[in-house]
Amino acid sequence: DLSEISIYARVENAAYRTLKNNTPGAYTFIFKSTKDLPKRLMNPSRRTIGIRIPDNVIALALLDELDTPLMTTSLILPGKTSTEFDPEEIRDQLEYQVDLIINGGYLGESPTTVIDLSDGEVVIAREGAGDLTPFQ
Repeated sequence: DLSEISIYARVENAAYRTLKNNTPGAYTFIFKSTKDLPKRLMNPSRRTIGIRIPDNVIALALLDELDTPLMTTSLILPGKTSTEFDPEEIRDQLEYQVDLIINGGYLGESPTTVIDLSDGEVVIAREGAGDLTPFQ
């Protein structure tokens, strides 16, 4: 949830309102990282971090149970240009290479919309599943 965001990201008041008004949802928001953020979690050249509050009951249940943020990425397999979305195909391709696959049904092919707020302006870095109307 947003109560711990200041541990990971430097968020100005206007950016915080934008984040709060559009989460949970299909958005990833880019912010400048804090000095305490481990380097493995940030973009090394820009010193930024992507923050997402998902709108997915399984992800939210995992986050609640773990009581800590998760570092994740969309699943794009080698040789592919889009995210994997069919849980049966994912299992067929990866079941012997990963420890656990949770079948949460079809999640859709579109990745999140990425909104970069790191420089104090709203920059649409990637169009995806999130509606762009609030940012135009």
